Amino acid sequence: MKPPVPKNIIIVMMSAVGDAVHVLPVVNALKRANPACTITWILQPGPASLIANHPAVDEIIIFDRKKGFGGFLDLRRKLARRRFDLLLNLQVYLKAGIITLLVEADRKLGFDRSRARDMNWLFTNLKIPRRPVQHVQDQYFEFLEALGVSPTPLEWNLGPSEAERAWQSEFVGKVGGEYAAIVVATSKQEKDWFPDRWAAIIDHLHDQYGIRSVLVGGTTDREIEAREAIMAASKNRPIDALGSGLRNLVSIVDASAVVISPDTGPLHIAVALNKPVISLIGYTNPRRTGPYRKFRDLMIDAYADPGENYPPSMENRPDRMQRISVDDVARKIAIWNGKYRAKAGVK
Repeated sequence: MKPPVPKNIIIVMMSAVGDAVHVLPVVNALKRANPACTITWILQPGPASLIANHPAVDEIIIFDRKKGFGGFLDLRRKLARRRFDLLLNLQVYLKAGIITLLVEADRKLGFDRSRARDMNWLFTNLKIPRRPVQHVQDQYFEFLEALGVSPTPLEWNLGPSEAERAWQSEFVGKVGGEYAAIVVATSKQEKDWFPDRWAAIIDHLHDQYGIRSVLVGGTTDREIEAREAIMAASKNRPIDALGSGLRNLVSIVDASAVVISPDTGPLHIAVALNKPVISLIGYTNPRRTGPYRKFRDLMIDAYADPGENYPPSMENRPDRMQRISVDDVARKIAIWNGKYRAKAGVK
């Protein structure tokens, strides 16, 4: 019997780290269905560093968006004289459509017209069936359903790898004990929490639970500004691990006792590593982008109005993050301490 998964597959999903994490269960499922298939993935440099050496990904082709039009020309050269059996267009924006157009593939599977943006649906010759908006992870699983492939068991295989364990051990040794990973900022200011409140939580973790805090993330101007403000406001100085790189971030999250994060890539990395994460969500719809099937009891939903039963949607709601108080996060820390910390055998 012919396997449902063809031999030569290319995936178009270039940018967001969180989305790249959501794609990993898809590539793992494809490999389970046909271990002989070859999976190529077009990625921008940031998420490419996260996915590098993943066992289910045979090849990464870098798309450098910072080069502007030149990035598309470079990609066209890399794809010249290559043809694929199947393209999966998991991204709904125009740049993904242009790249889909550049790829030679017999079948190009993308989102239905109702969910594709920027006329992205024009660039694919097959569409998944129209459905209401779901969690991003479930929407990606619709592509597996169209191919007759099961998404279970749900696997990310994100790491850290054995080769990365030495760096992780050295980092944990420098911290000198149990710690919380604090994600100080995101790609959008509207999703960020506030430095003075982060500082209060860092002091609360230290004073009430004896836990140090490690600041994680990149080195954008906003993240640097947040770090400086947090350092100035906290009595118990956190450890600065901003700019460690995405693979080292995986190791930091993996060794942490708990992660506290707004809606951004490290939140989804924590879920993939089965690491308890207290998620602070107000701007984006948590039923679409919140932690997937795990740690919902640790999630703070500032998106909803009191008593509101909202569906998953792409609607964003400004000025909701300010609703999340220090006490709100402290209550979730107490739940983590009683339910997850004790389960891990930490006293």
